[in-house]
Amino acid sequence: MANRHVKRGDEVVVISGAERGKRGKIIRVLTKKDRVIVEGVQMIKRHMRKSQRHPQGSIVEREGTLHISNVMLAERFDARAAKRTAPATA
Repeated sequence: MANRHVKRGDEVVVISGAERGKRGKIIRVLTKKDRVIVEGVQMIKRHMRKSQRHPQGSIVEREGTLHISNVMLAERFDARAAKRTAPATA
């Protein structure tokens, strides 16, 4: 199994795609598919069949997956941003 640059519980920033710039905590890492689920990012609507939990059926909004290459640790992202905005000393 290859090492991943993020793990469950890490705070990350989305660096590309429609959700670019959003931050959140990793809920789950899907290693076989190289994807992650980030809290509050890539929200999708899921149509639920009738069940005891949803007697009428319902539409539930939950997080979708992002490719692991589209996220970066928030710590590294902030350090990179600070480095870019630091005044040049000559």
